[in-house]
Amino acid sequence: MPARREGQIGSDKGLSKQRVVEAAVRLADREGVHGLSMRRLADALGAGAMSLYHYVANKEELLDAMIDVVFEEIELPPEDTDWQSAMRQRATSARRVLARHRWAIGLMESRTSPGPANLRHREAVTACLRRAGFTVSMATHANWLLDSYVYGHALQEASLPFDTPDEFADMAEDVFLPQLPVDEFPYLNESAAALIAAGYDPADEFSFGLDLVLAALEPLRVSA
Repeated sequence: MPARREGQIGSDKGLSKQRVVEAAVRLADREGVHGLSMRRLADALGAGAMSLYHYVANKEELLDAMIDVVFEEIELPPEDTDWQSAMRQRATSARRVLARHRWAIGLMESRTSPGPANLRHREAVTACLRRAGFTVSMATHANWLLDSYVYGHALQEASLPFDTPDEFADMAEDVFLPQLPVDEFPYLNESAAALIAAGYDPADEFSFGLDLVLAALEPLRVSA
């Protein structure tokens, strides 16, 4: 009999829907959602592939449950503060969560059978905007705009070849600047050199853009 792999639970008897979903999230975190299959998940759990169907009917139901885990990790907008602070806290939390679960970025809005955490999150966001004085239509616009910004930024961050100011500086000096002859690309050369000197941190871009979005939405409220 072949030895069980590290991380396998030992027998089908120890399975539950929660354990199946948690294992699926871990697998997707490591290898992306395209590397997720019921057979590979069963192998990671040390279980028979058919046994998983006692807990999730198919992969779509599994994805619904996995996305619900992601929504559960995102902080709800607090009720004891102004709407901009509440939306900023929620957006910042979503950014952190999506950095852990990058596979989820393209799936957050695709579920047609949302789970309870997904629905609670959407209710809390809508309630925050409506209490702040946005009409139903304007709250919908604001929600779309904020989500588009958060998801788009998370997707862009996931593709960057650097994460920290030091990594950016190294990349700019070793890769970017050699490709930017000053006589041909004077402004790009100037920008790269200035950002290196300033200790530019790409992580600051999220807050800068989010503040602009929130400020643009503020005048659209109909009441305080």
